[in-house]
Amino acid sequence: MKDNTAIAPASGPTNPSSNSSLWQELKNAIRGTEADYTKIDIKKAIFLLAVPMILELVMESTFAVVDIYFVGKLGASAVATVGLTETYLFLLYSVAIGLATAVTAIIARRIGEKNNEEAGLSAVQSLFLALIASIPFTVAGIFFAKDLMGLMGADQWVMDHGYRYTQWILGGNAVITLLFVMNAVFRGAGDAAIAMHVLWIANGINIVLDPILIFGWGPFPELGIEGAAIATNTGRGFGVCMQLWILFKGGKHIRAKLSQVYWDVKTMTNIVRTSLGGIGQMIVAMTSWIILMRILAGVGSEAVAGSTIALRIAMFTLMPAWGLSNAAGTLVGQNLGAGNPGRAEAAVWKTGFYNMIFLISVSVIYFFFNGTLMEFFSDNKRVTAIGGEWLRILSYSYFMYGWWMVSVQAFNGAGDTKTPTKINLVFFWLIQIPLSYFLAITLGWEHSGVFWGVFFSETSVGVFTLWLFTRGGWKTVKV
Repeated sequence: MKDNTAIAPASGPTNPSSNSSLWQELKNAIRGTEADYTKIDIKKAIFLLAVPMILELVMESTFAVVDIYFVGKLGASAVATVGLTETYLFLLYSVAIGLATAVTAIIARRIGEKNNEEAGLSAVQSLFLALIASIPFTVAGIFFAKDLMGLMGADQWVMDHGYRYTQWILGGNAVITLLFVMNAVFRGAGDAAIAMHVLWIANGINIVLDPILIFGWGPFPELGIEGAAIATNTGRGFGVCMQLWILFKGGKHIRAKLSQVYWDVKTMTNIVRTSLGGIGQMIVAMTSWIILMRILAGVGSEAVAGSTIALRIAMFTLMPAWGLSNAAGTLVGQNLGAGNPGRAEAAVWKTGFYNMIFLISVSVIYFFFNGTLMEFFSDNKRVTAIGGEWLRILSYSYFMYGWWMVSVQAFNGAGDTKTPTKINLVFFWLIQIPLSYFLAITLGWEHSGVFWGVFFSETSVGVFTLWLFTRGGWKTVKV
């Protein structure tokens, strides 16, 4: 088969191999570039897209780690409050990420087709959908926070004090959905540096406000765990304002116009249709996690706290891998739009290899230093032991996990969001949940049973998804 990947770059070196060229390409990646990702060398395209996507997600996960660090000073119940609230946020993330997945695929396809007018119109319609999606969560968070915490088996401290955190986070969730969706617009267009800059500023504000509002530094009142939620909403709200200004002012690859701010049924229907699969795959995965957290809550608050901290550590270390995977999704969408499926597939294999190497190095750290990582966030021996065990078990599966992440984003970037949904349904609902319950409750392995159930199901889903990717059906999807 003809190799159509060796296409001369639009500008600059084809391969940032020397120190000077690497430094220059790094600066270009961080500043943003007008390069055509359907024409430049694939390695360079991956580099220019992945660097800002990685830094964007590292900043997001840094916020999560810093947040849990300060909340951890309030005790295990406060950490459990964050963990239990996140089980409901996972439902929100299911909708927001599912919608964002469709938006990235559609924007990338329109940019690849050189149809910038339709790209801008799709961006505007996605904002309307983000606001609509946030309404049910806002109502639930403001009026039913205590009920939601009680449903998850929260302890008395959470019911008396922690629920206010839930009220703020869910009540102000519109900033989360808008942040996700607008950054998806920029990523799909190839303006990944803009998405990175927005999260740097938004989460930087949150990190600064966290200790000030939690502990009452200076003239500010001591708000405890409620202060963490207020800091989060403030930072993300500022980020949303920044995104709107940039979107209508114009990035390097996309610009929305005020004249496009109207309901367009055809465009919105296309986004909704494509997003249903993305939302479905996230709902399956997130509800699976909610049930796992409910199983862990039955073991005790320390099991929830240990798992919550381990999850935050995992989120932090996985962000570079997700950045690489997101770059693969954008390259797939844009190259399919440009009528070059062979180049799209080549981008996935190259990105998957880089991801595998990175996650193998993370696995080594998890295996040897899991206890040290956990002790940074908690001095509770039981909490650190439980979280450390999960990190060690995760280290066994990361080799395959990296390939799963990239292959899933390849499907999503192509607009085939239904296939990952079906895969998740089988491996998470029909395998992960029953297996984890059987090991944890029936066999009495407690939290260890949940961890091993996750290991088996997620390793299996990685192997299967990669095999399905090689079949090539994603190349013919229309969006």
